[in-house]
Amino acid sequence: MGKIIAIANQKGGVGKTTTSVNLAASLGVLEKKVLLIDADPQANATSGLGIDVENVELGTYQILEHSNTPEEAVIPSSAPNVHVIPAHIDLVAIEIELVDKENREYMLKEALQDIRDQYDFILIDCAPSLGLLTLNALTAADSVIIPIQCEYFALEGLGKLLNTVKSVQKIHNPNLDIEGMLLTMFDSRLRLSNQVVEEVQKHFNDMVFKTIIQRNVKLSEAPSFGESIINFDATSKGASNYLSLAEEVIKKNSN
Repeated sequence: MGKIIAIANQKGGVGKTTTSVNLAASLGVLEKKVLLIDADPQANATSGLGIDVENVELGTYQILEHSNTPEEAVIPSSAPNVHVIPAHIDLVAIEIELVDKENREYMLKEALQDIRDQYDFILIDCAPSLGLLTLNALTAADSVIIPIQCEYFALEGLGKLLNTVKSVQKIHNPNLDIEGMLLTMFDSRLRLSNQVVEEVQKHFNDMVFKTIIQRNVKLSEAPSFGESIINFDATSKGASNYLSLAEEVIKKNSN
């Protein structure tokens, strides 16, 4: 039975897509079968794994509409053992189209029932908002990874996200867990970065991943080549950070 993990934070630019793509690729390298679902209309996770967004015909939109099955939308990616359900700009319309549907928060959950056994991990890259798309992801997921950037406003908005998680647990998905909080964009030279790490670890202790994702030029270059950091530069700091995170996730889920 595949574990479904949503990667969510309503703040933009905290490393959600970077984490989705590179965690998927790292899990793939560690011989896990992974499905990455791009649930963000910006479709950066899709292009970040070498898929031409313009040519996407079937993707997350059709899955949520239930007009196609996930099997029909799955395509291979540039990362070994990683399949993708891509996104396209038309995903923007889904929020409006689902509004009147019955069980609108459960569309993704229902769609994934038949496919989850085929993968070890299913990762969902969420949009930077707490709208219906993210709600569908949290309702379908077993757990959520929350990326937190090591910057000044890091904890701002976190309360709102945790409240959303609580209300999803209460109403739609009582089994939703927090897989962990992931500190991203860490720069050891900055006092502020170190303060944020201390603050988050103090508040959330066991909920924080031991792995910290450091600022890394290669990490920001890789998406423009349509490759994960593992394919792009396996010797980089970014690659070793994400491999370490993947090992942590595997260990956590093997008990």
